[in-house]
Amino acid sequence: MSQAAERRRALGEFIRSRRERTTPEMVGMAPGLRRRTPGLRREEVALLSGIGVTWYTWLEQGRDINASAQVMNAVARVLQLNDVEQAHLFALAELPEPHLADQPPQVSPAIRVMLDQISPIPAVVAGPHWEILAGNDTYIAMVGDYRQLPVCMQNTLFLYFADPEWRHLMGDWEKNAPRLVAKMRAAAAADLTDPAWQRLLRQLEEYSTEFRELWERQEVAGMDNMVKHIHHREVGDIDTEVVHTWLTDRRGTRMTVYTPLNAASRSAYERLATVAPRIIPDPRTFAPAAVGAMAAA
Repeated sequence: MSQAAERRRALGEFIRSRRERTTPEMVGMAPGLRRRTPGLRREEVALLSGIGVTWYTWLEQGRDINASAQVMNAVARVLQLNDVEQAHLFALAELPEPHLADQPPQVSPAIRVMLDQISPIPAVVAGPHWEILAGNDTYIAMVGDYRQLPVCMQNTLFLYFADPEWRHLMGDWEKNAPRLVAKMRAAAAADLTDPAWQRLLRQLEEYSTEFRELWERQEVAGMDNMVKHIHHREVGDIDTEVVHTWLTDRRGTRMTVYTPLNAASRSAYERLATVAPRIIPDPRTFAPAAVGAMAAA
């Protein structure tokens, strides 16, 4: 059996298992007197999902058919799948994972405890699209209070290009920016039609001509650890190795820790813990073309 056929078989079996556990009462239907099959019938799922019975039957049988995200969302809704089950369904169907874009970013309490324990070493949790999910106090003191920005702008990739101070802070901007864009292209390749990637791409292109030029180069790079030389205006230079650890409580989520490379950098972090975070200006308050000039000043 080919890999594609095996995937379709697994998809059909998964949907059938969830159909059989979904009772008529769960979807507001009368239970009926006699039911030979546990849970809902195929025709009932098809009717409630707004799709054809034959097409749905083929889906469960692992036939070679194309399933759209809209249809799979409808099936997931009828079968009352939770977030993990819905993500599994979309993975088997080779569709971009559904994203809960309207929910505010969040991480588990246990991860927040880990972030606090790592302090005074800066640490941040970022999602699969570089969205900032949580940062400890030292990280916020280092980069600025991103929490005051609109949620769509609480993104390390976006701030790297849109916030003038971020360019000064991260150091070697001209050298590191191309590699960062290459990492984004590689990460987005498996799911480029994902609305979250598309929104981020449009936002970056709107705010940065430099990003547009780098994106057009078609370069790719992996998400690896690297050494950075941070230039903080209050505590001075910091030599750090950026270490990524992939978390399992959310798919594609990583914790990034800025580990100090020497005693001077560790001392800088201790001073950083006492610094009041700067307020990051809303990028909408200045023209995108002015970002580079502001950073160079």
